[in-house]
Amino acid sequence: MRHGFYALAEGLEAAEGSAEHGVREPAANAVGPVAIRLRNVEKRFAGNQVLRGIDLDVPAGQFIAIVGKSGCGKSTLLRLLVGLDRQSGGSITFADAAGEEAEPNARIVFQEPRLLPWADVLDNVVVGLGEGVDPRTARREALAALDEVQLSEKAGQWPSRLSGGQRQRVALARSLVSKPGLLVLDEPLGALDALTRITMQQLLARVWRELGFTAVLVTHDVSEAVNLADRVIVLDEGRVALDLAVRAAHPRRHGDPELAALERQLLDAILGKS
Repeated sequence: MRHGFYALAEGLEAAEGSAEHGVREPAANAVGPVAIRLRNVEKRFAGNQVLRGIDLDVPAGQFIAIVGKSGCGKSTLLRLLVGLDRQSGGSITFADAAGEEAEPNARIVFQEPRLLPWADVLDNVVVGLGEGVDPRTARREALAALDEVQLSEKAGQWPSRLSGGQRQRVALARSLVSKPGLLVLDEPLGALDALTRITMQQLLARVWRELGFTAVLVTHDVSEAVNLADRVIVLDEGRVALDLAVRAAHPRRHGDPELAALERQLLDAILGKS
């Protein structure tokens, strides 16, 4: 089965994914959040096996975070989910709200905003809609996405005039403008200062609650993971070492003792402590 959705890749184009997942006919495009099912997913690069039999079920609309040491396979797994790479073995499938197999409208947010320096903020968001959209409709949708990230007043600004946090909010708006059913985030807040990072976490949590997409976040920050996610997956040498539910109600507060206990449990799993 071939991915039929578009992912904003390294060059900022809406590039169609090309990962093969089995032999069935292409599924219909999903509208709304999608469920994810991984079965015995493996990924090898030459002689290096990065993922070693990942089994995972993610309900539609859930927010999961993936943590682990560098090189454990976190970003590789994200690339497989959006079709920027293909697995060496196993299967990755998606289902719509009715439980029928479907292709997600998926988008990815990277650590670097990757904005077009020659385009203003509004046009950088319009890029997320791809080609063939009526210009007036594109501007209206882009302004709505900027409003979601509380940045509509910067629509006419150049990226060079924005702060780091503002540029990342533009990148988020660019991914949200097409109303994704699946949003994957690869360390999107890693380059921000501590206070800006907390503000961005709060914004991301609010947008997820309001729009209802399925979210998969890769982060090295266990505090960030438990403050955002319903569930945190620890990867260790390409395998799932821990699958931890986070049941605290949203919105969450940094310093919550319940979340601090979960952070300790995650750190113990990552560092290999019993």
